[in-house]
Amino acid sequence: MADSPTPKPAAGLSRGLTSYGDTEFSLFLRKAFIKGAGYGDDALARPIVGIVNAGSAYNPCHGNTPQLIEAVQRGVMLAGALPMVFPTISIHESFASPTSMMLRNLMAMDTEEMIRAQPMDAVVLIGGCDKTVPAQLMGAASAGRPAIQLVTGPMLTGSFHGERVAACTDCRRYWARFRADEIGRDAITEVNAQLVPGVGTCSVMGTASTMALVTETMGMAVPGSATAAAVSADRLRVAEDTGRVAVAMIGAALTPEQIMTPDAIENALRVLLATGGSTNALIHLTAIAGRLGIAVDLDALDRMSRETPVLIDLKPSGAHYMDDLHRAGGLVALLRELKPLLHLDTLTVSGRTLGQVIEASPPPHAQDVVRPMNRPIYPRGGIAVLRGNLAPGGAVIKQSAALPALMEHSGRAVVFEDAADLAARIDADDLDVRADDILVLKRIGPKGAPGMPEAGYLPIPKKLARIGVKDMVRISDGRMSGTAFGTVVLHVTPEAAVGGPLAWVRSGDRITLSVERRELTLHVDDAELARRAAAAPVNEPAAERGYRRLFLQTVTQADQGVDFEFLRGTRSAGTVPR
Repeated sequence: MADSPTPKPAAGLSRGLTSYGDTEFSLFLRKAFIKGAGYGDDALARPIVGIVNAGSAYNPCHGNTPQLIEAVQRGVMLAGALPMVFPTISIHESFASPTSMMLRNLMAMDTEEMIRAQPMDAVVLIGGCDKTVPAQLMGAASAGRPAIQLVTGPMLTGSFHGERVAACTDCRRYWARFRADEIGRDAITEVNAQLVPGVGTCSVMGTASTMALVTETMGMAVPGSATAAAVSADRLRVAEDTGRVAVAMIGAALTPEQIMTPDAIENALRVLLATGGSTNALIHLTAIAGRLGIAVDLDALDRMSRETPVLIDLKPSGAHYMDDLHRAGGLVALLRELKPLLHLDTLTVSGRTLGQVIEASPPPHAQDVVRPMNRPIYPRGGIAVLRGNLAPGGAVIKQSAALPALMEHSGRAVVFEDAADLAARIDADDLDVRADDILVLKRIGPKGAPGMPEAGYLPIPKKLARIGVKDMVRISDGRMSGTAFGTVVLHVTPEAAVGGPLAWVRSGDRITLSVERRELTLHVDDAELARRAAAAPVNEPAAERGYRRLFLQTVTQADQGVDFEFLRGTRSAGTVPR
């Protein structure tokens, strides 16, 4: 008796059929409904590429999404497949309370479940504002379907009194000047209208730009796609090409797990360091890697940082903007300089290796945005990892954007118990604070806020700003925007809200920061800290219902990516950097 033929795996419209106990009826019913939208049998017989629409009126970073979707659809159809657009939630840093980071994991779950639930052979992830791209990559990594990322692209720059400005490093710089009474209400109102001259993501090396570059480095985006402006023909051509490549990925069965390997994650970390990129990207890469069972070793990352100089001259570590980087050749101009330090055999969505992509790119040309290895912007990587009795699980500082004079500093702690305490007292005339003090903010970590908001960039107290103080050492268990600058220690782990040593710091304690020695030391002995803990034990935050309850019960600390424990990969795939 002949063996029965092996059934073909479900694909296209037949994938993931709703179960009614009759497979043929399930497909019949599905076709009946979709034909109501005007689709014909020829279209419905083709492979399907899902296209995530994360656009929202609350998300100007995604304001070009309709045009990008149209271009992706064109690319998909030219390649012979059927594009299907579907929505997910959309999150923007400035419009989400208490913080967009709290919603990143929810968006990742939404993305994963919609990819799994709906019939699609590949998916195009369109995102921009900085928590969106990691959420989409986290969801796609867990879903295991061929996936490709399309970033919305950076905004253009504006002009204020002849000076080129853009969000959001210049936002912070001008607001600091306003707080210091260096400019008045009319000037700050005028510059406010110039900082975001159009749709797109922040055009400095903030989190969105950093994620665009590391995503392309990992191979999850079309080569050459990270830097094109949101409102440009280049961006639309990238979108069309993304649709075409998505169809090719179906035939190659190319999944995120095959692309985002440990070596690819290590390449991404290398580029993060060499760009002076956002500290947030470290948390996001840790979360993405964690979905694939890959652990990030902070101490090994710090060793990598010591041998990886900052080569990109972009704000806040440098002087330029993303459109300058695009004209300088884009990401590949940096990859050429880093080539001896990269794993060149990692695979990209194009089907080529990273090394092949570099070799096939246009030749370099004269430019002043990407520096050679022998003439860096900063001699070491943008991020340093700190350890000590104040941060036994680690903390980070963006050393390339810090004030050199403060990176070896001891001072008296001026402590704020939480964000509300900070808001109430930071500008009080009677605040006991001096320029050489260290500002400490507690309970803005993953559980403390909750959601780890970008409040780690504490404002300089007005009484000091008015006398010309531009920077102070600031320490917290929270995050700061990648667009920010200053001597700011972040991600102190464990956080105060779960009983980390930060919880027991008091005003007047002495703290020492040594970036050279990678130390963060609280000069209070263990016995005294134990007495303080016993006198005021920590009660971890909790919530009665909803997503907040789920978040508080299951979120991990910063060193594990602030993901939900139950969403992390269950099979170990190694540790990076190696």
